[in-house]
Amino acid sequence: MMRSLYAGVSGLNNHQIRMDVIGNNISNVNTYGFKYERVSFQDMLSQTMSGASEPKDNVGGTNPKQVGLGMMIASVDKIMSQGSLQTTGKNTDVAIQGEGFFVLSSGDKRLFSRAGNFDVDKAGLLVNPANGFKVQGWNSQVDNRGTKYINSAGDIEDIVIPLYSKEPARATTFVKFKSNLKSTVPAVPDSVNDRERYRMITDPDVSKRRGHITSIGVFDDQGKEYLLRIMMWKNSDNRWTSSVSMDNAENLTVDVLGPEGQNMTIPGNKRLEIGFSPDGKITTLSDSTDMQTKGELSANISFRVPGNPEQQTVQLRLGEAGTVNGITQYSSQYTTKAIEQDGYTMGYMESFKIDNSGVITGTYSNGVNQPLGQIALANFANPEGLIKAGENNFGETNNSGAALIGEAKIGGLGTISAGTLEMSNVSLADQFTDMIVTQRGFQANSRSITTSDQMLQELLSLKR
Repeated sequence: MMRSLYAGVSGLNNHQIRMDVIGNNISNVNTYGFKYERVSFQDMLSQTMSGASEPKDNVGGTNPKQVGLGMMIASVDKIMSQGSLQTTGKNTDVAIQGEGFFVLSSGDKRLFSRAGNFDVDKAGLLVNPANGFKVQGWNSQVDNRGTKYINSAGDIEDIVIPLYSKEPARATTFVKFKSNLKSTVPAVPDSVNDRERYRMITDPDVSKRRGHITSIGVFDDQGKEYLLRIMMWKNSDNRWTSSVSMDNAENLTVDVLGPEGQNMTIPGNKRLEIGFSPDGKITTLSDSTDMQTKGELSANISFRVPGNPEQQTVQLRLGEAGTVNGITQYSSQYTTKAIEQDGYTMGYMESFKIDNSGVITGTYSNGVNQPLGQIALANFANPEGLIKAGENNFGETNNSGAALIGEAKIGGLGTISAGTLEMSNVSLADQFTDMIVTQRGFQANSRSITTSDQMLQELLSLKR
């Protein structure tokens, strides 16, 4: 009977622990990123009254006789299932859909969390505002051409979002075309002077128009804009001429780089010759000295602007030879236009957004979007082996494995959803059911103790 008393006590103690875990789960039903826990029981050691015996010639074998000594906690498991996502509309709130944890830094200590209720502090750091822990990732870097990029292969660091910072002006280095020249227009004779040629090309009567003029703004090193104009007209079957001009530019020269880097430049040349195949694909680009027939067909426009003694060069990219990726010649109407250039004036950062791979992109007052950084995610060989460190954070243990840090959407890591937060994965229906079962288990163990006590009382009363 003493065994039943102690078995009942072990049942009471361990069911109480299970109730503690259930209570903690319920209390965190609205905690962002919380993962509920589950208690598993196992039986304790058993007292062997007699061992097993093997069969004999005249008698069969017997099984062992054992009396259990109660139960104990086998494990308290963390259930890392996905919580539902709640929309908040705040751009610094982020949630993980799938595997992974946010990486946070507190001094030299590194912690991990599923709760992404972040904010930007006074210094521009992306932090957890509840405790100041810094969100880890990669800040953008600048290459030798002034282009910003993110090196996710480097070490992670504190993410900085430089609100209202300046983006310096950038000089234009290329202009890209993607357009069509109408193949059915008549050619413009070489004998026509420039004024008459301009009238023929710009005549409002479309049936008489024999060419096209397109323009695009390009920028110098200080962000000042200059209007680049390109006039194109047909001079024979499958052959077109283009003339380049720019307001307030000096020493403007157009030059095609010859094959294998050979080049002859004629200062002051402003014209290019463009050749097409009979099926409308661009095939050649030439000036008066050099010709390109393979690969990307492009020409350099060099010029000098007032206040800057250095020559600036802008590359005209007209398309790849033998393809329809750039300028084409079909019977369709003119669509000739420059679609892209990479220069801009100085601007201030006004806002930012986070995409599903964790890349933070800043939007500037000059219309430019630049990558600012990227939020890193971490995963573990055994996420259930992490230890809870409080404040919605987890820490590494010997059984969790080392953190495997990488980009969202790569290597099994989940996606990042901005403007949302992951809710707790606690199911109240499950917890209330477990609460009832736990209460009944506690009650049953208390009954075994009181019944054993009554039996002892009966034993003590035998002497009366």
